Amino acid sequence: MDVSTKPLSYELLTEVGRGTYGTVYKAREVDGKERLLAVKKINIHAHTAGEGIPAFMIREVALLRKMNYFDHPNIVKLLEASAVTDGRNLNLTLILEYIDQDLSTYLDKVPASGLSRDCIKDMTQQLLQGLDYLHSNMVLHRDLKPDNILVNSRGEVKIADFGLARIYTFNIALTPCVVTLWYRAPEVLLNSVYMSSVDMWSAGCIFAELFLLRPLFKGFTEVQQLQKIFEVIGLPDKEDWPADSPISYSVNWGPKISSIKLLNNLGPEENNLLSQCLAFRPSSRISAAKALAHPFFKEH
Repeated sequence: MDVSTKPLSYELLTEVGRGTYGTVYKAREVDGKERLLAVKKINIHAHTAGEGIPAFMIREVALLRKMNYFDHPNIVKLLEASAVTDGRNLNLTLILEYIDQDLSTYLDKVPASGLSRDCIKDMTQQLLQGLDYLHSNMVLHRDLKPDNILVNSRGEVKIADFGLARIYTFNIALTPCVVTLWYRAPEVLLNSVYMSSVDMWSAGCIFAELFLLRPLFKGFTEVQQLQKIFEVIGLPDKEDWPADSPISYSVNWGPKISSIKLLNNLGPEENNLLSQCLAFRPSSRISAAKALAHPFFKEH
């Protein structure tokens, strides 16, 4: 499947989100299908338009086109992309499949009794299937969080927002400021090199949040975020500390505790999967493919 060559005709219905670079609208396709669409309009003003389309926007369009070619059910679909000039301004429009809520909104509506184990299992499995697909195609999402995971009315989970995603190649120069703070892996917080395992850390944080109905690590600075992580998983051994990190190892970072059981309200299988997602050493962290084979999913 490729992005359609025939322009889509649509009418804008309502604004659903506004960010630094543009606005997202709910729209309805006209001339036939009447399906709902998400229209992302990005305006690049004259003072920056001369520099061309920003790199992150090019990456997002290119990666969504690449993902669409294989048409994976757990990746949001890009239906059309266009760029037009308006005077000295540049207007970029992305038309994507419409999904009415993200995971953050979904969790806000969950009753205090929480989600069922089967529901958590199903949503986590879909998230991991999407991640396994991305990583198999050498794509790092780098900003996995509930706001960037969409959930439709049928309970289908789709990974969205590829503005920070990158194609991974050997020795790639990767920027340290990626992933929203609460879902950021220790190696990123420590300004160390990182790979696709950063997405698995974020997935582990989201997995825990499905049980807790709140973020697992809610720090407000990078130092505080590291401290909150070590309060749960325990301070690693000095030899596990990344050698390329400019931040020094210290016994004052957190307690030396066992991380066999991270959360008291989780059963042994859930805790085992969570502890493998939240392993401090990236090389020890479970991959999406291996996580999908975990006993937690066997009966699903």
